[in-house]
Amino acid sequence: MTATVARQLLGRIGGLLLTLFLSSVLIFSAVLLTPGDPVVALAGGLRPTPEMIAAIKEQYLLDQPVWIQYLHWIGGVLSGDLGTSFVYRTPVVELIAPRFGITVLLVAYTLVLILVFGVGSGIVAATRGRAADRSVLIATSIGVAMPTFVVAILLIWVFGRVLGWFPVYGSGEGLLDNLFHLTLPAISLAVLYIAYTSRITRGAVVGQLHAEHVDTARVRGIPRGQIFRRHVFLNASPQILAISGATIAGLFAASAIAEQAFGIGGLGSLLTEAAARKDLPVVQVISLLLVFLFVVLNAVADVAIALIDPDSVKPRRTA
Repeated sequence: MTATVARQLLGRIGGLLLTLFLSSVLIFSAVLLTPGDPVVALAGGLRPTPEMIAAIKEQYLLDQPVWIQYLHWIGGVLSGDLGTSFVYRTPVVELIAPRFGITVLLVAYTLVLILVFGVGSGIVAATRGRAADRSVLIATSIGVAMPTFVVAILLIWVFGRVLGWFPVYGSGEGLLDNLFHLTLPAISLAVLYIAYTSRITRGAVVGQLHAEHVDTARVRGIPRGQIFRRHVFLNASPQILAISGATIAGLFAASAIAEQAFGIGGLGSLLTEAAARKDLPVVQVISLLLVFLFVVLNAVADVAIALIDPDSVKPRRTA
Protein backbone atom coordinates (compact mmCIF):
# COMPACT_ATOMS: atom_id res chain seq x y z
CA MET A 1 0.00 0.00 0.00
CA THR A 2 1.51 3.33 -1.08
CA ALA A 3 1.67 6.47 1.10
CA THR A 4 -0.92 8.17 -1.13
CA VAL A 5 -3.37 5.33 -0.74
CA ALA A 6 -2.75 5.23 3.04
CA ARG A 7 -3.44 8.99 3.33
CA GLN A 8 -6.63 8.65 1.31
CA LEU A 9 -7.83 5.80 3.51
CA LEU A 10 -7.03 7.69 6.71
CA GLY A 11 -8.99 10.64 5.34
CA ARG A 12 -11.96 8.39 4.69
CA ILE A 13 -11.77 6.98 8.22
CA GLY A 14 -11.85 10.53 9.54
CA GLY A 15 -14.87 11.22 7.36
CA LEU A 16 -16.47 8.05 8.70
CA LEU A 17 -16.11 9.22 12.31
CA LEU A 18 -17.45 12.68 11.45
CA THR A 19 -20.42 11.13 9.65
CA LEU A 20 -21.22 8.95 12.65
CA PHE A 21 -21.08 11.95 15.00
CA LEU A 22 -23.35 14.09 12.83
CA SER A 23 -25.71 11.15 12.31
CA SER A 24 -25.99 10.59 16.06
CA VAL A 25 -26.91 14.26 16.57
CA LEU A 26 -29.51 14.17 13.77
CA ILE A 27 -31.04 10.89 14.95
CA PHE A 28 -31.30 12.07 18.55
CA SER A 29 -32.81 15.41 17.51
CA ALA A 30 -35.19 13.96 14.90
CA VAL A 31 -36.62 11.37 17.28
CA LEU A 32 -37.26 14.01 19.93
CA LEU A 33 -39.10 16.18 17.38
CA THR A 34 -41.56 13.43 16.37
CA PRO A 35 -45.20 13.98 17.41
CA GLY A 36 -46.38 12.50 20.72
CA ASP A 37 -45.28 12.69 24.32
CA PRO A 38 -42.95 9.92 25.59
CA VAL A 39 -44.31 10.54 29.10
CA VAL A 40 -47.59 8.99 27.98
CA ALA A 41 -45.78 5.80 26.93
CA LEU A 42 -43.79 5.77 30.15
CA ALA A 43 -46.99 6.11 32.17
CA GLY A 44 -48.05 2.68 30.89
CA GLY A 45 -51.42 3.74 29.52
CA LEU A 46 -52.47 5.50 32.74
CA ARG A 47 -53.53 9.13 32.88
CA PRO A 48 -50.42 10.63 34.49
CA THR A 49 -50.80 12.98 37.44
CA PRO A 50 -48.57 16.08 37.66
CA GLU A 51 -46.49 14.30 40.30
CA MET A 52 -46.08 11.24 38.06
CA ILE A 53 -45.10 13.43 35.09
CA ALA A 54 -42.47 15.21 37.19
CA ALA A 55 -41.08 11.91 38.50
CA ILE A 56 -40.89 10.38 34.99
CA LYS A 57 -39.17 13.44 33.53
CA GLU A 58 -36.64 13.48 36.38
CA GLN A 59 -35.91 9.74 36.07
CA TYR A 60 -35.37 9.86 32.27
CA LEU A 61 -33.79 13.36 32.20
CA LEU A 62 -36.67 14.64 30.06
CA ASP A 63 -36.65 17.87 32.09
CA GLN A 64 -33.02 18.57 31.15
CA PRO A 65 -31.81 20.63 28.15
CA VAL A 66 -31.55 18.66 24.90
CA TRP A 67 -27.77 18.83 24.77
CA ILE A 68 -27.49 17.29 28.26
CA GLN A 69 -29.89 14.54 27.19
CA TYR A 70 -27.72 13.94 24.08
CA LEU A 71 -24.46 13.78 26.03
CA HIS A 72 -26.04 11.36 28.52
CA TRP A 73 -27.37 9.19 25.69
CA ILE A 74 -24.23 9.12 23.51
CA GLY A 75 -22.04 8.59 26.59
CA GLY A 76 -24.16 5.57 27.50
CA VAL A 77 -23.98 4.21 23.94
CA LEU A 78 -20.19 4.53 23.85
CA SER A 79 -19.90 2.78 27.24
CA GLY A 80 -22.26 -0.05 26.26
CA ASP A 81 -25.32 1.24 28.15
CA LEU A 82 -27.98 1.54 25.42
CA GLY A 83 -30.69 2.66 27.83
CA THR A 84 -34.01 1.13 28.84
CA SER A 85 -37.08 0.66 26.65
CA PHE A 86 -39.94 2.98 27.56
CA VAL A 87 -42.49 0.32 26.55
CA TYR A 88 -40.97 -3.01 27.61
CA ARG A 89 -39.08 -1.60 30.65
CA THR A 90 -36.09 -3.81 29.80
CA PRO A 91 -32.58 -2.86 28.67
CA VAL A 92 -32.49 -2.04 24.96
CA VAL A 93 -29.53 -4.36 24.42
CA GLU A 94 -31.67 -7.30 25.59
CA LEU A 95 -34.30 -6.41 22.98
CA ILE A 96 -31.83 -5.95 20.13
CA ALA A 97 -29.39 -8.83 20.73
CA PRO A 98 -31.72 -11.78 19.93
CA ARG A 99 -33.16 -9.96 16.88
CA PHE A 100 -29.82 -8.85 15.45
CA GLY A 101 -28.75 -12.41 14.59
CA ILE A 102 -31.87 -13.22 12.58
CA THR A 103 -31.64 -9.92 10.67
CA VAL A 104 -27.95 -10.56 9.87
CA LEU A 105 -28.84 -14.06 8.67
CA LEU A 106 -31.63 -12.66 6.46
CA VAL A 107 -29.29 -10.02 4.99
CA ALA A 108 -26.50 -12.60 4.41
CA TYR A 109 -28.95 -14.98 2.71
CA THR A 110 -30.23 -12.16 0.53
CA LEU A 111 -26.69 -11.05 -0.33
CA VAL A 112 -25.79 -14.55 -1.54
CA LEU A 113 -28.81 -14.51 -3.86
CA ILE A 114 -27.85 -11.05 -5.14
CA LEU A 115 -24.24 -12.01 -5.85
CA VAL A 116 -25.12 -15.32 -7.52
CA PHE A 117 -28.02 -14.15 -9.65
CA GLY A 118 -27.22 -10.43 -9.98
CA VAL A 119 -23.55 -10.72 -10.89
CA GLY A 120 -24.14 -13.99 -12.77
CA SER A 121 -26.93 -12.60 -14.96
CA GLY A 122 -24.91 -9.44 -15.61
CA ILE A 123 -21.98 -11.51 -16.87
CA VAL A 124 -24.31 -13.62 -19.01
CA ALA A 125 -25.88 -10.49 -20.53
CA ALA A 126 -22.45 -9.07 -21.35
CA THR A 127 -20.86 -12.20 -22.81
CA ARG A 128 -23.56 -14.49 -24.24
CA GLY A 129 -24.88 -12.52 -27.19
CA ARG A 130 -27.81 -10.26 -28.01
CA ALA A 131 -30.59 -12.74 -27.16
CA ALA A 132 -29.25 -13.32 -23.66
CA ASP A 133 -28.68 -9.59 -23.20
CA ARG A 134 -32.27 -8.75 -24.15
CA SER A 135 -33.69 -11.53 -21.98
CA VAL A 136 -31.75 -10.29 -18.95
CA LEU A 137 -32.74 -6.70 -19.77
CA ILE A 138 -36.44 -7.60 -19.78
CA ALA A 139 -36.14 -9.61 -16.56
CA THR A 140 -34.18 -6.89 -14.74
CA SER A 141 -36.56 -4.17 -15.96
CA ILE A 142 -39.43 -6.08 -14.35
CA GLY A 143 -37.34 -6.67 -11.20
CA VAL A 144 -36.51 -2.98 -10.79
CA ALA A 145 -40.20 -2.09 -11.03
CA MET A 146 -41.26 -4.60 -8.35
CA PRO A 147 -41.36 -3.14 -4.80
CA THR A 148 -40.38 -5.52 -2.01
CA PHE A 149 -43.85 -5.66 -0.47
CA VAL A 150 -45.44 -6.56 -3.83
CA VAL A 151 -42.93 -9.37 -4.35
CA ALA A 152 -43.59 -10.56 -0.79
CA ILE A 153 -47.35 -10.72 -1.41
CA LEU A 154 -46.85 -12.66 -4.65
CA LEU A 155 -44.44 -15.12 -3.02
CA ILE A 156 -46.76 -15.70 -0.05
CA TRP A 157 -49.68 -16.38 -2.37
CA VAL A 158 -47.84 -18.62 -4.88
CA PHE A 159 -45.31 -20.55 -2.79
CA GLY A 160 -47.08 -20.37 0.56
CA ARG A 161 -50.80 -20.61 -0.12
CA VAL A 162 -51.10 -22.27 -3.56
CA LEU A 163 -48.08 -24.60 -3.67
CA GLY A 164 -47.34 -24.80 0.06
CA TRP A 165 -43.62 -25.22 -0.52
CA PHE A 166 -42.35 -22.71 2.02
CA PRO A 167 -43.52 -21.35 5.40
CA VAL A 168 -44.76 -17.77 5.29
CA TYR A 169 -44.55 -16.80 8.96
CA GLY A 170 -41.78 -16.71 11.58
CA SER A 171 -38.06 -17.51 11.41
CA GLY A 172 -37.97 -21.15 12.62
CA GLU A 173 -35.64 -22.90 15.07
CA GLY A 174 -32.05 -23.88 14.26
CA LEU A 175 -29.90 -22.79 11.31
CA LEU A 176 -31.41 -25.04 8.62
CA ASP A 177 -34.96 -24.27 9.73
CA ASN A 178 -34.04 -20.56 9.85
CA LEU A 179 -32.80 -20.70 6.26
CA PHE A 180 -35.91 -22.58 5.17
CA HIS A 181 -38.18 -19.96 6.78
CA LEU A 182 -36.11 -17.07 5.42
CA THR A 183 -36.13 -18.26 1.80
CA LEU A 184 -39.18 -16.30 0.69
CA PRO A 185 -38.27 -13.16 2.69
CA ALA A 186 -34.76 -13.24 1.20
CA ILE A 187 -36.12 -13.59 -2.34
CA SER A 188 -38.55 -10.72 -1.79
CA LEU A 189 -35.68 -8.52 -0.62
CA ALA A 190 -33.28 -9.67 -3.34
CA VAL A 191 -35.36 -9.15 -6.49
CA LEU A 192 -34.85 -5.39 -6.71
CA TYR A 193 -31.15 -5.57 -5.86
CA ILE A 194 -30.54 -8.49 -8.25
CA ALA A 195 -31.90 -6.39 -11.10
CA TYR A 196 -29.81 -3.37 -10.09
CA THR A 197 -26.61 -5.39 -9.58
CA SER A 198 -27.13 -7.19 -12.88
CA ARG A 199 -27.31 -3.92 -14.84
CA ILE A 200 -24.23 -2.51 -13.10
CA THR A 201 -22.28 -5.73 -13.66
CA ARG A 202 -23.30 -5.89 -17.31
CA GLY A 203 -22.20 -2.30 -17.94
CA ALA A 204 -18.86 -2.77 -16.13
CA VAL A 205 -18.03 -6.00 -17.97
CA VAL A 206 -18.99 -4.61 -21.39
CA GLY A 207 -16.80 -1.58 -20.75
CA GLN A 208 -13.82 -3.80 -20.01
CA LEU A 209 -14.47 -6.12 -22.98
CA HIS A 210 -13.92 -3.18 -25.33
CA ALA A 211 -10.87 -1.85 -23.49
CA GLU A 212 -7.54 -1.57 -25.27
CA HIS A 213 -5.66 -3.83 -22.86
CA VAL A 214 -8.19 -6.62 -23.48
CA ASP A 215 -7.70 -6.31 -27.26
CA THR A 216 -3.95 -6.52 -26.70
CA ALA A 217 -4.39 -9.67 -24.60
CA ARG A 218 -6.46 -11.26 -27.40
CA VAL A 219 -3.75 -10.43 -29.98
CA ARG A 220 -1.15 -12.05 -27.73
CA GLY A 221 -3.15 -15.28 -27.84
CA ILE A 222 -4.02 -15.45 -24.14
CA PRO A 223 -6.85 -17.97 -23.52
CA ARG A 224 -10.33 -16.45 -23.44
CA GLY A 225 -11.11 -17.63 -19.89
CA GLN A 226 -7.87 -16.18 -18.56
CA ILE A 227 -8.56 -12.85 -20.29
CA PHE A 228 -11.98 -12.67 -18.67
CA ARG A 229 -10.72 -13.51 -15.17
CA ARG A 230 -7.58 -11.34 -15.12
CA HIS A 231 -8.37 -8.46 -17.44
CA VAL A 232 -12.15 -8.13 -17.59
CA PHE A 233 -13.79 -9.25 -14.34
CA LEU A 234 -10.93 -8.12 -12.09
CA ASN A 235 -10.99 -4.61 -13.58
CA ALA A 236 -14.80 -4.51 -13.47
CA SER A 237 -14.92 -5.66 -9.83
CA PRO A 238 -14.36 -2.17 -8.26
CA GLN A 239 -17.70 -0.98 -9.69
CA ILE A 240 -19.42 -4.13 -8.45
CA LEU A 241 -17.81 -3.77 -5.01
CA ALA A 242 -18.86 -0.12 -4.83
CA ILE A 243 -22.54 -1.01 -5.13
CA SER A 244 -22.14 -4.10 -2.91
CA GLY A 245 -21.29 -1.98 0.14
CA ALA A 246 -24.30 0.25 -0.37
CA THR A 247 -26.47 -2.78 -1.14
CA ILE A 248 -25.64 -4.59 2.09
CA ALA A 249 -26.27 -1.46 4.12
CA GLY A 250 -29.53 -0.84 2.28
CA LEU A 251 -30.65 -4.40 2.96
CA PHE A 252 -30.53 -3.81 6.72
CA ALA A 253 -32.94 -0.90 6.34
CA ALA A 254 -35.14 -2.63 3.74
CA SER A 255 -35.35 -5.80 5.85
CA ALA A 256 -38.09 -4.13 7.90
CA ILE A 257 -40.52 -4.59 5.00
CA ALA A 258 -39.83 -8.31 4.61
CA GLU A 259 -39.82 -8.87 8.37
CA GLN A 260 -43.23 -7.24 8.70
CA ALA A 261 -44.65 -9.17 5.73
CA PHE A 262 -43.43 -12.57 6.97
CA GLY A 263 -43.76 -12.02 10.74
CA ILE A 264 -40.02 -12.24 11.45
CA GLY A 265 -38.83 -10.93 14.79
CA GLY A 266 -35.82 -8.97 13.54
CA LEU A 267 -34.42 -5.48 13.95
CA GLY A 268 -36.62 -3.99 11.23
CA SER A 269 -39.88 -5.17 12.76
CA LEU A 270 -38.69 -4.02 16.21
CA LEU A 271 -37.86 -0.57 14.81
CA THR A 272 -41.28 -0.27 13.18
CA GLU A 273 -43.06 -1.29 16.37
CA ALA A 274 -40.92 0.99 18.56
CA ALA A 275 -41.55 3.99 16.28
CA ALA A 276 -45.31 3.38 16.39
CA ARG A 277 -45.26 3.19 20.22
CA LYS A 278 -42.92 6.17 20.71
CA ASP A 279 -40.25 3.98 22.32
CA LEU A 280 -37.48 6.55 21.87
CA PRO A 281 -34.45 4.63 23.26
CA VAL A 282 -35.13 1.66 20.97
CA VAL A 283 -35.69 3.87 17.89
CA GLN A 284 -32.53 5.89 18.56
CA VAL A 285 -30.26 2.88 19.09
CA ILE A 286 -31.52 0.88 16.08
CA SER A 287 -31.35 3.94 13.82
CA LEU A 288 -27.79 4.65 14.94
CA LEU A 289 -26.89 0.98 14.44
CA LEU A 290 -28.22 1.07 10.87
CA VAL A 291 -26.24 4.23 10.11
CA PHE A 292 -23.14 2.64 11.65
CA LEU A 293 -23.53 -0.45 9.47
CA PHE A 294 -24.13 1.67 6.37
CA VAL A 295 -21.03 3.81 6.92
CA VAL A 296 -18.73 0.98 7.98
CA LEU A 297 -19.75 -1.37 5.16
CA ASN A 298 -19.21 1.36 2.59
CA ALA A 299 -15.81 2.08 4.12
CA VAL A 300 -14.91 -1.62 3.89
CA ALA A 301 -15.95 -1.58 0.23
CA ASP A 302 -13.78 1.50 -0.35
CA VAL A 303 -10.78 -0.25 1.23
CA ALA A 304 -11.34 -3.33 -0.92
CA ILE A 305 -11.56 -1.16 -4.06
CA ALA A 306 -8.36 0.67 -3.07
CA LEU A 307 -6.53 -2.62 -2.64
CA ILE A 308 -7.74 -3.93 -6.03
CA ASP A 309 -7.29 -0.65 -7.89
CA PRO A 310 -4.97 1.81 -6.04
CA ASP A 311 -5.39 4.39 -8.84
CA SER A 312 -9.06 4.83 -7.88
CA VAL A 313 -8.16 6.64 -4.62
CA LYS A 314 -5.37 8.80 -5.99
CA PRO A 315 -6.23 12.49 -6.34
CA ARG A 316 -7.01 13.49 -9.93
CA ARG A 317 -4.69 16.05 -11.49
CA THR A 318 -6.25 18.94 -13.32
CA ALA A 319 -4.82 20.14 -16.61
